[in-house]
Amino acid sequence: MGLKLGVPSKGRLMEKTFDWFGARGVTLGRSGSDREYAGRVEGIEGVELVLLSAGEIPRELHAGRIHLGVTGTDLVREKLGQWDQQVEELAELGFGHADLIIAVPQLWVDVETLDDLDAAAALFRRTHGFRLRIATKYHRLVRDYLRSHGVADYQLVDSQGATEGTIKNETAEAVADITSTGETLRANHLKILSDALVLKSQATLFRSRRAALSAEERATLAELIERLDLD
Repeated sequence: MGLKLGVPSKGRLMEKTFDWFGARGVTLGRSGSDREYAGRVEGIEGVELVLLSAGEIPRELHAGRIHLGVTGTDLVREKLGQWDQQVEELAELGFGHADLIIAVPQLWVDVETLDDLDAAAALFRRTHGFRLRIATKYHRLVRDYLRSHGVADYQLVDSQGATEGTIKNETAEAVADITSTGETLRANHLKILSDALVLKSQATLFRSRRAALSAEERATLAELIERLDLD
């Protein structure tokens, strides 16, 4: 069958991934139209390119349906429990940088740190009768981070759309979201807490620990690792 490599199927992540492999002598590309999710690989035999959404790649690595995958650190650590037992980081690719942070309204002049947030959350619950709401798509990462910093009186609410807009819409009081420049946060009158950097993420090449490898695929993997200078 061949060694399966999952790569983001569109946008800047796909282009940058193609560039990264191309610079190391392995050419990746779409086969046919932009709507097709199969790809081609040149420069090494026995590797099959599978184009997927970045969010699907952790699941496919976990299931063992792909051997290698390029996706964000944030997605792997959010979607996979005990992620390091499911996948191995082979290389950080140096693009797709983003920080997972916690932010509150700029009007909260007394809230600058997680300790301040904890105090504000306790006061909020006493005043309003329900827990302060933090909107996020990253429940596992944010819950673990807040627990480790002793913040307790809050609830996470799911954000499917633009997380920053939840405060304006009065569906949350704070947000935990990915940012690269902070411009969207500032535009929505939000500020990042000084000690609330949950995770620094970037595009990373992962190997599935759960995907079965034939002797031929194992040899192809070793050749690819050598070609990409990952030893």
